[in-house]
This record gives sequence, C-alpha cells and structure tokens, in this order.
Amino acid sequence: MHVTPSKVCIALVSGGIDSPVAVARMLNQGWTVHCLHFSQEEITGPQAEEKTLALMRHLLSMDGKLGELARKNLNRTITIVPIAQQLTKFTEHWAHTEYFIHMKRMFHRIGDVVGKEKQATHLLTGENLGQVSSQTLGNMGAIEQMSKLIPLRPLLAFDKRYIIDMARELGTYELSVGVEVCDALGPNRPTTVANREWLEKSEQRAGGMDFLCGEALSKKYELEL
Repeated sequence: MHVTPSKVCIALVSGGIDSPVAVARMLNQGWTVHCLHFSQEEITGPQAEEKTLALMRHLLSMDGKLGELARKNLNRTITIVPIAQQLTKFTEHWAHTEYFIHMKRMFHRIGDVVGKEKQATHLLTGENLGQVSSQTLGNMGAIEQMSKLIPLRPLLAFDKRYIIDMARELGTYELSVGVEVCDALGPNRPTTVANREWLEKSEQRAGGMDFLCGEALSKKYELEL
C-alpha cells in the first residue's frame, strides 16, 4: 500500500521580505506550516516580532486561493524563541566574523527541536543562494547539518528582484521593508567560507550549542496569529 508522506514543515520566519514569500509558496503547494520566530527584542526592540506577526496575519486575511489555503494550513500559533543573550556570545573577537553562521546554526538546531514537537518533517527557510554571507554553498552546508529535518528552500535560485516582485504581488513587501534588525550584532565583514572545526570550537567556547539552544528554548512562548 502506497502511503503519501505528510507535508508538514516548520518555517523560520522573520519580518523580512523573503520568509513570507517562502511560506506563501509552500502553502500554495498544500503544505501545513508551523511558524517559528527568533526574537532579539532585548537588543532591537519589538519591531521585528510585530512585523512578523503582521506578515503572517496578512497571509491569513488574503482573498482567493492563497487565503483559503493559509486559513486551512497555516497554524494559528507562532512559536517565539528569545535568542539575544545567546547571540551575544558570538560577538567576541574569536567568533565575530562567523557570527551569522553561528546564528543560523542555532536557528536550525532550535528549528529541529520545535519542528519535531510539531511533527514536522521539513524545515522551511527563505534562503537565496549567495544573497548574504551565510548563504554561500559552504556556509549553508555548515548550517544545514544542525537539523535532521529535510530543508525546504523554495527561493534558493531566484533573483532578489523577482522575490521582491512576488512580495509586492502578495502585498507583503510594504510590511517587510525597513532595517533588517537581525543584523544588529553582526560584523562589518562576515566570512563567506567558514571552517567547520573552528565553528565547533567557537561554539564549545561559548558554552556548547546544546546548552545555548536549551537556554533559549527554556524561554519560548507562543502567540496567536
């Protein structure tokens, strides 16, 4: 007997342009989506969280097929994980050029934990190849290894201009524009080619990835969309 695999993913969502477009594309393909947002409110203020909530609520309020699919398959609670204190560990001189890679590795490890709680099989991101330093092939490989969930990257090969056009068509672009606050602690010149051994040594020096993620997860909470 052939069993159709479930289409359930945990989506790493922010107040930026890319993640709402990625969520919309997977909703259009019949996926059930659970959203996870990483809060740096202690450092950046509440704007990123507010934008993220507004973006997901916009998808739920849309007319037409996408709105119907969102109301059916976009989970009405979003998991928020405060992570600012843990990210400050990677602003030390021995880790700062790899800051964004450490950040994304934490996101994926926590996404793995929360995703399994939601019975997700896949981890959805709005990553676009080469758009930023953490999205080179090598760096994405170092990030991807932190989760056993299968990666979903529906925007991987799209030109940024096309992603912006999709956001405008969805009506999310105007909600997304503004300073990307997740960059607040990042370096001026981030590395594009990370060394796995050095990443792991730095993470151990910061207390260990499991410990850092456990600390962050102990403060997680959920909000209604």
